[in-house]
Amino acid sequence: MPNFLLLLLLVLRAVAGDSGDAAGDSADRCAGLRIHIRTLPPRFNTHLLRHCDAAFPLADPSAAATSAPSCESLANHGLGPRTHARSHSWYRTDARLLEPFFHRRLLERRCLVADPAIADAVFVPYYAALDSLPYVLDPSLLNSSALHGASLAQFLARDRPQILSRRHGHDHFMVLAGSAWDHSQPPHSEPRLWGTTSLVRLPEFENFTFLAFESRSWPWQEHAIPHPTSFHPASLPRLDAWLARARRSRRTTLMLYAGGVSRPSRPNIRGSILTECANRTDACVVVDCSAGKCSHDPIRYMRPMLGAKFCLEPPGDTPTRRSTFDAILAGCVPVFFEDVAARRQYGWHLPPGRYDVFSVHIQKETVVLGGVKIAETLAAVPDAEVRRMRERALEMAPRVLYRRHGSTTELREASKDAIDLAVDGVLRRMRRRVLALDQGQPERIYAQVDDIVET
Repeated sequence: MPNFLLLLLLVLRAVAGDSGDAAGDSADRCAGLRIHIRTLPPRFNTHLLRHCDAAFPLADPSAAATSAPSCESLANHGLGPRTHARSHSWYRTDARLLEPFFHRRLLERRCLVADPAIADAVFVPYYAALDSLPYVLDPSLLNSSALHGASLAQFLARDRPQILSRRHGHDHFMVLAGSAWDHSQPPHSEPRLWGTTSLVRLPEFENFTFLAFESRSWPWQEHAIPHPTSFHPASLPRLDAWLARARRSRRTTLMLYAGGVSRPSRPNIRGSILTECANRTDACVVVDCSAGKCSHDPIRYMRPMLGAKFCLEPPGDTPTRRSTFDAILAGCVPVFFEDVAARRQYGWHLPPGRYDVFSVHIQKETVVLGGVKIAETLAAVPDAEVRRMRERALEMAPRVLYRRHGSTTELREASKDAIDLAVDGVLRRMRRRVLALDQGQPERIYAQVDDIVET
């Protein structure tokens, strides 16, 4: 499977490079949109997919969160196998394989150019999360985790160094299928933190833009993109059919929580939710996703979501949750308990100014410490308002899903998906940074004015 994927990527790369060389014939169409995809040795991308043969030696196959992706997950260029034989749009997607899937999708774009000197942006197809597996799973490599990405940095500095030096890396971007927090430990910090690397903090990458599932508090270096769901339509009728199903679904449950069900050792919002749901079984449904039960089984949680009015989205180990995007696809109005869970993360995909029209916010402190009951708060929302928010959430759905590679022209022209919006955001950011460099105003490089797009 990895060898077949490598061959296909090389063929697509050749085709894309040929079409991109015609930049002079389509200058107006491609102005500001030209992307060059760096050619990397396969040890930085496709060879990493060979981890699936026996997984990583120390991986626990029973725990999806701490194991390497299985070979089965490589099907359909990283979307995974279909959920069942007759499925056309639903896959058992392993989010850690977004890097090869993003790479595959980028090869379909117009305005790819073989000459980096005329490119507006340079994409580095490094499968960073997969390359981090040895450092985050092997205790003997804990003290070496600062080396994650170091060999790539050396290669970029040595191989055609003018590509990197032309704009000092400000026009380079890559995908990181994980949280930026997990890869931002200072390189020289001691002791090393378990499960983290220093990729984002390496000096050689300090000007790169990273597209990650979650950004840090001041994300001048990265930008958050949606967690992949399991829904990847390839045509507009498939997308419309799903949205129609979500609109007409009969919703008899007031609220739903999908996630881990272990009780925390100290009071927090997740513990308060579990306690209230245990006491209000008439109003709340809990979907147990402990130990990766929901990772590759969308039926387990999507059906209950279709029957719920509100989906509770408390922070877990990190502020953001994949469940947020599953809820939007299901037309289950998201309920957030802190701004950092989404409003401060996904400005290119979910404009912050529109959160109040498709979601509910309940401050977590009022629940944990103030005695506010979530069910009572949500039950007080008028039905007409709930229907309005559901419709707004479903209007946002095309912006947060990852459509299948090879999708129809009709679907591509109807709406932009998560990858389209991420690349648009990257190009805007790079145009601004390059302009700041050209005008001798380096302080403007770190402004985040392009990180919020109201649409």
